[in-house]
Amino acid sequence: FFLMNPKRWQIISILIIGVVAVSCSAIFVRLTMEAAGGLGGLGFSLFIAASRLTLAAIILLPTWRRVGNDNTEVNHSAYYYAGGAGVCLALHFAVWITSLSFTSIAASTALVTTNPVWVALFSWLWWKEKPGWVTIIGIIIALAGGITIGLGDQSVNSVATNPLLGNILALLGAMLVSLYLLLGREAQSQGLGITMYIAIAYSMAALILLPLPGLFGVSYFGYPSLVYVYILLMAIFPQLVGHTSFNWTLKWLSPTIVTLAILLEPIGSSFLGFVIFQEIPSPLVMVGGVVLLLGVAIAILGSKKVVSEN
Repeated sequence: FFLMNPKRWQIISILIIGVVAVSCSAIFVRLTMEAAGGLGGLGFSLFIAASRLTLAAIILLPTWRRVGNDNTEVNHSAYYYAGGAGVCLALHFAVWITSLSFTSIAASTALVTTNPVWVALFSWLWWKEKPGWVTIIGIIIALAGGITIGLGDQSVNSVATNPLLGNILALLGAMLVSLYLLLGREAQSQGLGITMYIAIAYSMAALILLPLPGLFGVSYFGYPSLVYVYILLMAIFPQLVGHTSFNWTLKWLSPTIVTLAILLEPIGSSFLGFVIFQEIPSPLVMVGGVVLLLGVAIAILGSKKVVSEN
């Protein structure tokens, strides 16, 4: 699936596959909650996140036999970067899901999708990769589209019990997922293969998330079998295919471009929601989708260095 010396069209194709796979996440979450009899809330959401990462880590268990046997040209710091990425991924899930308990879905979604800004900023500080003005304009337009989608999808029944806290948590979630992607890029640049990287990162994230549902009185057992089927599908497609595709493309593409592509997830989810649940997006959501696509296109065309030399 992943090539050693891919051509540009192959890199873009895998990135698109990643976007499609991650777009299934919201659909599987909805199906899981319906299969569980309409269960929701913070504890059950953490159960889904922890189970998804745990199953992904279990599927990757056979790759652990390669540790220590395939370490040629691998800097030992790569393993620390991979572990740090896993910590950031776990904390991202924890703080972002928690933010939904304090602020509106629209505000949380709009803030957590600011990761292209943080990736561009961190890349500038870390690797001195200063984005061009056209790319910056594209980022701003894309973020405006993302915020429009969030506002258009806002439920009138949403109650923000502590908006300031919720918004801070959502913003922190955006920073953490940005660090997760950049640490993953650094781990690979230090010689760690994509398979070993995701095995370490996903396992670390799973270990951190596993005890959290219990703190809210949520069990891992006793649900209908269909709940576990949907979580398994979530582990395979959004996590193993989607997240892994993004991590791999970071070796070849600018991190800013990858995170801008991830912004296309709401569009894919809306399309699948229409096909599966007959949910018709509001006009504001459709306008936001067009604006977002325009911003992504401008940013990619304006990027001085789309493909990395790694």
